[in-house]
Amino acid sequence: MSQPAYIEPLSRRARLAVLAAVIFFHVGVGWALTSVQPTKLVVGEMSTMEVRMVAAEAPPEPQVQLDQPVPEDTPPPEVPQLESMIHPPMPDLPPPTFPVEAPPPRPEPKKPPPPKPVPPKVQQAAPAQPAPAAPPAQATAPTGPQPISVAQLAYCNPPNPIYPARSRRAGEQGTVLVRVVVDPRGTLVQVTLARSSGHPALDESAISAMRAACIKPLGRLVVVDAPITFNLR
Repeated sequence: MSQPAYIEPLSRRARLAVLAAVIFFHVGVGWALTSVQPTKLVVGEMSTMEVRMVAAEAPPEPQVQLDQPVPEDTPPPEVPQLESMIHPPMPDLPPPTFPVEAPPPRPEPKKPPPPKPVPPKVQQAAPAQPAPAAPPAQATAPTGPQPISVAQLAYCNPPNPIYPARSRRAGEQGTVLVRVVVDPRGTLVQVTLARSSGHPALDESAISAMRAACIKPLGRLVVVDAPITFNLR
């Protein structure tokens, strides 16, 4: 067997040269691509189109042979008129119309019903009522005590007032008017001061003496003002 040929590896300088050549090649290709400008497409101006109405060609006239005689009653050949061959332009269509919905009618306001007639009131005469009979006269008894004079008052044990010692020393004297209310049985119902003597001690002594007194019954409720006098003489 033959041994393969030994290939000596590239030196460092040769490898750098190959790398530089590759880089230069790529840079050149990129510059060429950017520098080449594409051809501009020139568009010419559009020519205007002119449309003309051309009359239709007339049909060829029928050839008449001179040899043969033309009968007199033969009608002349019909020649189509140009106007019938040209169609008139379409008339303009009217604008479309859209239906307009009318607003619903407003409801009429309800009228209030007429007031009902009020029947006239018939005033009926009230029946005459008999006058109430007057109640029988009754004797009205007095509700309060009847006032009497001191002369009508009878004692079974007259009042015996005590002269206060301090009033004696002070020289106080005067008349005390005591009001007494007596029931029908002679019991003292109320004893009050009707008029003062001007000295409280004498007034209190007179009221106490009247409460201890005894009055004969008069058979009715009476009130009387009884005087009690205090005199140093």
